[in-house]
Amino acid sequence: MTERPDTDATDDPEAAVPPRLTVLFVAGMSGAGRSTAANVLEDDGWYVADNVPPTLISTMIDLVRESDPAITRLAMVIRASDETIGSQLDDVQRALEVSGARTRVLFLDASDHVLVRRFEQVRRRHPLQGRETLIDGIARERAYLAPIRNTADLVVETSSLTAAKLREVVEEVYPHEADKRLSVAVQSFGFKYGLPIDSDLVADVRFLPNPYWVPELQAQNGRDDAVRDYVLGQDDAGRFVDLYLELVAVVSAGYLREGKRYMTISIGCTGGKHRSVAITEEIGARLRKATDDTGARRFDVRVIHRDLGRE
Repeated sequence: MTERPDTDATDDPEAAVPPRLTVLFVAGMSGAGRSTAANVLEDDGWYVADNVPPTLISTMIDLVRESDPAITRLAMVIRASDETIGSQLDDVQRALEVSGARTRVLFLDASDHVLVRRFEQVRRRHPLQGRETLIDGIARERAYLAPIRNTADLVVETSSLTAAKLREVVEEVYPHEADKRLSVAVQSFGFKYGLPIDSDLVADVRFLPNPYWVPELQAQNGRDDAVRDYVLGQDDAGRFVDLYLELVAVVSAGYLREGKRYMTISIGCTGGKHRSVAITEEIGARLRKATDDTGARRFDVRVIHRDLGRE
């Protein structure tokens, strides 16, 4: 199915069809960064409405469509009030899609331990805590929001993110409309420290010989020339990178068609120090050089080494 373009040509140049409205729902756990995300979106030109009850969203959309000048990007911050929030939002999304709007859902999450610490730091009660404990309120909200999290277009785990890092992520995921490049984060990681939960694509490079077992390479890492040359010089390493970049090209084209502007590629080895780092650096460098038919850069690339330096 071909997506309807944002504007349609007509015989009458004075009768241009308005740009298609994009509605981004910002949901997530209290304390996980919804307000920070909303501020970033507002700074980038989105019209932001906070804490709009699902029953009033349709009214809000009607007002937006009547605005002059036209509002084409609307972000709505959704908060959980009861267990029906998931079904209510689903009904709203269906109605918006039928009316011609494009909808997306961003979900912000964090671990219970981090949420407790954040609430204690600001000395606030959880909005769903009532007369119970803080952890009871968090558990209730997590249960209410589970259907939304499970179907969100993007889940951002903010447990280890500062406000500045969260701003950076949101800006990359939802860039200015004029920026049509895909933002790509390529990160190395160690399987023994856990799989990155924000990954879109994951590759396991433990099939390559491990430089850790080479005495003169053990203390070095994948950014050092000797380790990089060792890893990339292995049989099938170059072929793996070539084939993986072909996969990335196919997936990235689909993401852009679907309106998704951000991709996280995670490359893992045992400890996240040698093989995954070298392959991540190589993939990142190759993606930075990729251009489209006009010679313009196809990707904005950020390379991250999540577990480099850990023991």
